[in-house]
Amino acid sequence: MEQPGPARPDSEIRLTDSGLETWLVFDCGLDLPEFAAFPLLETAAGRARLTDYWERHIAIALKHRLGFILGAPTWRANADWGAKLGYDANALDRINREAIGFMQAMRDTHETPTSPMPVQGSIGPRFDAYHPDTVMSADEAEAYHTAQIASFVAAGADGAAAMTVTHSSEAIGIVRAAQAAGLPCMISFTTETDGRLPGGQSLGEAIEAVDAATGAAAESFMINCAHPDHFSAVLDGGEAWTRRITGLRANASRKSHAELDNSTELDPGDALELAALYRDLRAKHPGLTLLGGCCGTDDRHIAAICEACI
Repeated sequence: MEQPGPARPDSEIRLTDSGLETWLVFDCGLDLPEFAAFPLLETAAGRARLTDYWERHIAIALKHRLGFILGAPTWRANADWGAKLGYDANALDRINREAIGFMQAMRDTHETPTSPMPVQGSIGPRFDAYHPDTVMSADEAEAYHTAQIASFVAAGADGAAAMTVTHSSEAIGIVRAAQAAGLPCMISFTTETDGRLPGGQSLGEAIEAVDAATGAAAESFMINCAHPDHFSAVLDGGEAWTRRITGLRANASRKSHAELDNSTELDPGDALELAALYRDLRAKHPGLTLLGGCCGTDDRHIAAICEACI
């Protein structure tokens, strides 16, 4: 691991990881039923693979004396997806707690005064993020996600992040569930190539709806699982809601969700080009301070993004 240098008190940038599941499938050749990484925690070999993944990213944060968000591999560890993998409610509670504990051990090993490493539980949507055919009400979403959030709280997570959220009502339910549990929560929406959420709602409308329904209780918002070319134009107006977006975890590929869903090969894009797009976005929107990646990205993309943005 890289040894940390002197502090960087001038830097607001924090890093997080990249496309865990696509790395596991395409780079490591693993079979991930239901695209779920959390079952890897059940074996020593799986834990070793996850440790290797996060240590590659942590090394970048340590090298540049930046904070790093440790997001647990629990994106699929909720009731419906868990049931498809043979996990009942008790098993899901156990694996969610173990996932937080795994990341806490990673933090205890690598955290330094200049690279703080808070642990987040990762929340995924109830339905397929690429095909959100069913939309829950906010009340249904709150009831559905409460169990996983309770597991995070019981394990001592520092916060939660809901990733690839496709509509505002599910986001509202997640925020309410986290708020009731006293757990800080970020919401990360995904967009199609036109910058709108998969259900057609605009990004601004979704953020404003969540804030209006929750008293702006979400810690902040992110965008993930879309290429910067898909959403950068919708941020250019500089409306107030754009300042609620603090994180970016883009795809390496410019392909649409439908194209990615049918891909048999990884599209890693161009890491340097992606990093330049991050730099340009940060120049226009300096509030974008949490930087990571999504599908098709790995630690090499994160290193390039870091070099371009610090």
